[in-house]
Amino acid sequence: MIRCIRRCAALGLVLLLALAANAVRVMVVDAGSYAADPANRRIAIARYQHPRGGILVGGSPVTGSQDTGGQLAYARTYRDGPLYAPVTGFASQTYGTSLLEGTEDGLLSGTSSRLASVPLWHEISRDRQRPGDVHTTIDPAAQKAAYAGLAGRRGAVAALDPATGRILALVSSPSYDPALLAGTGPAVTGQWQRLNDDPAQPMLDRAIRQTYPPGSTFKVVTAAAALENGAVGDLAAPTDSPDPYRLPGTTWSLTNEGRGCADASVYDAFRVSCNTVFAKLGADVGVTAMARQAAAFGFNDTALRIPPGVAVSNFDTTMSPDQVALSSIGQFDTTATPLQMAMVAAAVGNGGELMRPYLVDRVTNHGGAVVSRTTPTRLHRAVSEGTAERLQELMEAVVSDGTGTNAAIPGAVVGGKTGTAQHGVGNLGTPYAWFISYAKPPGASRAAVAVAVVVEDAEAARADISGGGIAAPIARAVMRSVLAAPPRP
Repeated sequence: MIRCIRRCAALGLVLLLALAANAVRVMVVDAGSYAADPANRRIAIARYQHPRGGILVGGSPVTGSQDTGGQLAYARTYRDGPLYAPVTGFASQTYGTSLLEGTEDGLLSGTSSRLASVPLWHEISRDRQRPGDVHTTIDPAAQKAAYAGLAGRRGAVAALDPATGRILALVSSPSYDPALLAGTGPAVTGQWQRLNDDPAQPMLDRAIRQTYPPGSTFKVVTAAAALENGAVGDLAAPTDSPDPYRLPGTTWSLTNEGRGCADASVYDAFRVSCNTVFAKLGADVGVTAMARQAAAFGFNDTALRIPPGVAVSNFDTTMSPDQVALSSIGQFDTTATPLQMAMVAAAVGNGGELMRPYLVDRVTNHGGAVVSRTTPTRLHRAVSEGTAERLQELMEAVVSDGTGTNAAIPGAVVGGKTGTAQHGVGNLGTPYAWFISYAKPPGASRAAVAVAVVVEDAEAARADISGGGIAAPIARAVMRSVLAAPPRP
């Protein structure tokens, strides 16, 4: 009798241990796979059971949540959705998240352990915390000026604070309203299909996810390489630059749209944007030094996050001399995002120091306490202070007496560079109009804002006119809005 009781007790203990082991397997070991299973409806219900945290611009939320009355209780709402879509991205109950809604999802949804009031408790209990808020670096006035300037034309604007790397504006046009994708059902599915089928690609974030040939704006990088490597000493001295210029090792000759470029000084060639002078400079400097200089400004960086990922801006590291010449005027395989070209202008305006760009200033919990804050950090020393001063001399001449006079702001010192990039088969596509610039407040030694503008559908009668005539006024409006703002505390 006693033997039977012992055997039953042992069997019961084994069964109890097996039950406990299975519970551990389900709740701990396999919890991640169950949570990721798309058939697990409970995860989605829990995710949308409470309002989502806010994304803030200038201290005010540009996102919210509304009660749907359905099983997925709360759907995302957006204020000025098309204006801020390149910043927020979308949070959809059907299609997931993008941009800040994606990279900061854990904080906004309340699943991040950083929001837990008791360390490690979140990992043990797997409780959902109350969501946090994401405070962006965007300047509302600069964002609105950029959006109004593009006026629905295809293109993008990126603006930075050169001293810190804070992103002040990030606009892509045409845009879309993320609220159209927030919920579920046939209406959302239809909007998703319509937006993805639109040839204008309104959901493409052109400011950070699209690269373009930078055209003559890349001459800032070429001038920097020439100065840093001793290929140019006196900016006012004539150069040995024939017009037309036969590309090395070829029978093809490069020409200029305007006159007066033969043997022009670097100062004059930059001011009126002579292709022949800068193509020859790039070929003379060579691919190694040109690639090194481009990398110092941020090209070929595969790890840049703001925190959304940024498309890689390209400068080839292996080229023939003729390809180097073309790349040095922003053609051949050279491509850049608008954010990248804003980084070029920012480094020049900041005395040669390139700060790491960032879009999130701080994250706060539901009580308003700061959970994390971004500390400005240097990305690269792009050029020496001496070279930066000479590049400023060149860029400021473009605005005072060159192709970029439309960017001038009374009372401020503005430097810029126009560009019109040819593209398409046989360069028959409508040119892209570029303008990059920085602005210094009266009496300041360093720039307070740097801007890059690209307009895709820009009619150009000749190189650089469209950059100065179409893109420069947009940059001016953005710079003026930043300069007019009261100092940050």
